[in-house]
Amino acid sequence: MSLSETLSALSDKNRRHILDTLKKGEMPVSLIAKDMDITLPTLSHHLDILKRNKLISSRREGQQIIYSLNLSVVEEAAESIMKFLKK
Repeated sequence: MSLSETLSALSDKNRRHILDTLKKGEMPVSLIAKDMDITLPTLSHHLDILKRNKLISSRREGQQIIYSLNLSVVEEAAESIMKFLKK
């Protein structure tokens, strides 16, 4: 993914909140949604955007989908931003 696509994914406060929540560890949608004031379809949309930009990953565990933060992509984006700012 390009830096501009990653930044676009990070531009939404709900997606940043999801990433912040996943910093605590992997969790199912029900726990991610617990402290968010959005509908489940809206949450699913935001999760999809984050997955397409490889900021999060998911795995199936029984009937639940467990999401986790992909720190390497987040760190790569932060590194690109820092290089840009140093120019």
